Formats: sequence, C-alpha cells, structure tokens
Amino acid sequence: MSDRFLAIAVGCGLGVAWLVAPILAVPSHASLQDDALKAFQQGRFDEVVRLLEGTSAEQHLSPEVLRAGVRSALRVGRPDTALTFYTRLVPPGRPDDAALLRDLALAIITRHVRDPQEHLRIAAYLALTDVAPHDAVPLFEDGLLDSSVMVRARAAEGLARARSSSTTSALARALDDPAPSVRIAALNALGAKTDPGLRPRIVRLSKSEEGVIHIFALAALARMGQSDAVDEIAGEATLPDAELRMAAVGALGQLKRPSSLPILSQSVYDPDPSVRAFAAGALGDFGDPKGEPALLHALEDDDPRVRSIAAASLGRLKLAQSRPVLRQAARDPVGMVRVGAVEGLLRLGDPEAVLFAADLAKHPDPSVRGATAQAVALSGNRKAFLVVESLLKDQQPQPRLMATRAIGKLGGREALALLKQALNDSDPAIRIAAAGGVIKLLTAK
Repeated sequence: MSDRFLAIAVGCGLGVAWLVAPILAVPSHASLQDDALKAFQQGRFDEVVRLLEGTSAEQHLSPEVLRAGVRSALRVGRPDTALTFYTRLVPPGRPDDAALLRDLALAIITRHVRDPQEHLRIAAYLALTDVAPHDAVPLFEDGLLDSSVMVRARAAEGLARARSSSTTSALARALDDPAPSVRIAALNALGAKTDPGLRPRIVRLSKSEEGVIHIFALAALARMGQSDAVDEIAGEATLPDAELRMAAVGALGQLKRPSSLPILSQSVYDPDPSVRAFAAGALGDFGDPKGEPALLHALEDDDPRVRSIAAASLGRLKLAQSRPVLRQAARDPVGMVRVGAVEGLLRLGDPEAVLFAADLAKHPDPSVRGATAQAVALSGNRKAFLVVESLLKDQQPQPRLMATRAIGKLGGREALALLKQALNDSDPAIRIAAAGGVIKLLTAK
C-alpha cells in the first residue's frame, strides 16, 4: 500500500485500522484449537471460553476442544455457556457424556444456592434434596444457615438423604433452629438414622418441648425402637388442639403401627377439615386395605381438599373395587378433586385414567394443570407420559415446572432428551428442576 493511497484513505475517514485489518494474519482454525487446548492445560479457563465463544455454531471443533470448553466454562462459573458448548459436543440424538452432563447439571443447580431470590434458592435445594449427591453435603450444611426457613428445612432433608456419615452433627445442630419446621425436618432425619448416641438428646426434647415438636420427637424415638412413644402420640390425636391432632395423625400414618389404624379411621370424622385431610393422607401412607371404608367416607366430605386426598389415597391401597367410585370422583365439579381421583386411577392402572389426565391437562386453571403433572409422577404410571410431555409446552411456568419435575421422576428413554431441552427454558426455576431431573436419570443408569 503506497503512502499516497493511505493518506487519501485517512483523509476520507476510512481509518487505518480498517485498511490494515484485512492484511493482518488471522489465526487458522487449527491454531485456535491448539491455543484453546494449551490454555486449558495451563489453567487459563477464561481464555478458553473467550476463544470458543468467538467461533460460530457451524464451525467444527474437535470433541476434545469442546470438552475443554465445557470444563472451562464450569470452572469460571458460567454453566449457561457450558451448556452451549455441550450442545455442540453432543447434538440431539448422539450418546451423552454422562459424567460431563452430570457436572453441568449440578452447576446449573448450585449457582442458585445463594441466589438473592428466595424462591430460586428453595428450588435449588429442592432439586439437590431430590438427588442428594454425596458431594452436596457442604451445600446442605451451608443451607442450614440460610435466612429462609424453607431453605433450612430443605437442607435438613437433604442431609438426611445424603449418604454420608458426617451429617449427624449438622442435623443435631438443626435441632436448635428457631423455626419448628426445620427442627421437625431434623427430627425426622435423625430418627431415620437410629443412632443410639442421639437418643438422650431426643428424649430431652420429647420432655421439654410442647406442641408439634413434642410429637415429632416422640415419632423419632418410635423409629429408634421406643414402642411406648407410639402410644403417647396416639393420645395426642384426641387433644382439643387441631394442630396437635394433625401432627399426631400424620406421624401415626408414617409410623404404620397396626394399633394406630382405628385412630386414623376415626379421624376422618374429625370436626376440623384440616385434620380430616391429614387423616385421609395418613391412611394412604399406612397402605392397609382395612382403611378403605374410612376413605370412602372421606370421598363424600364437604371439603374438596379432603375428597382430593382421599381419592389419591384410595389408589394407594391398590384395591380394584375402588375404580367405580374413583371414576365418579374424576367427574367432581372441583378440578383438584378430579386430580386426586386421576392419581388414584393411575395407581390402579385404570384404562380411563389417561383420558381423564389428558382432559385435566387442558384445564383453564394453571394450578390444576400443574397438579395433574404431579399426580402422574406420584402414580408412576408411564402410560400418561405424553400428557406430562404436553405440559412442557404450557404457556404458564407453573405447569411447565411441575411437568419438568414429573419427567425426571417418570424417567424412560425419551425423558433425558426432554429434560435437556428444558435446561434452556426461559424460567430459571424450571432450568433448576430440569437439571435435578438430569442428575436423577443419569444416577439411575
């Protein structure tokens, strides 16, 4: 380029950089990949991400480079970018890199454990609790210090499910939490561990605490083998305080002692509808066919919540003769009652259940549509899988969220592909749920 031409170009405002740029050496494609791998090996993860972000989706990159890109994006706290690289590494229809995908999904969840928005922290801990990975124990312990009661309760549940011997001391500290729900979660967890060294502490709680904490301390002792604790809980089920009756009935349903069945059956006649609802749910937990008459009575209750729970519980008893009354309940004027009936019918394998579920998936109320997805998941009936899949495309986030969680529980060959699509949902809570489902499915393989 002559000096004269350059002077004219500058005078016309073209700029030197614009003119020189085309003749500067541009790194070759091979050189870019080599640079990215070298940067990865040297721990310069930001540079790896920068180099690969500068490439187009159509530009071919070797699997080794793309894996380095995913790992680098995760190391610098950018799981969304890692997902973009992973999608290029494993296009739809290709076999997944299970270890890499698991790490990616876990990063999508854990980025929200300290999110400023409480509902996203709750979603993150809910997902972690559902899969309870052993490497999440430190996160659960941190969660016990969260300002949110819901997060602390979920963290306690997660510690209970995590397969680690180091969780007992953290759960014991949670017994001092100011929120009753957190202390109850810790008591449930510690009772399940049946550690004899914890018994004196729980005995003291059962004697010093009043109200629902007293009842759940007794339930923990019952799980540890203290039989007289069940009798004491049974006595609480007849107290004047409705909240105490609810807690006692719920605990008796989970403990499943034969002597408690008459108490649970009688509780469906309680004057308080909340107690009747708890009794209907407890009879489902109990799972004894002798509870059928009480549940049939509850199915005629004036309160729709009682009817809904009773219908779902009838399905849990696995009695074929319950089908006619559940089909009738599936036509109840209240949508949520129909949802409970559908869950019951799905549990019984009724051929009409999928049709009822498909109808509810089109209900105008998004909470009913979301509850339908949850009912399918609780039933475990994969014949209604397509109903849940259709809700992944719902316009409202609540049905999509419940459908995403349901897909993760139902599993199956097509579930992983659907959850990977949901990782790109516009709602972060749905992305968190999808990530939890991905981990669950990969762990089950």
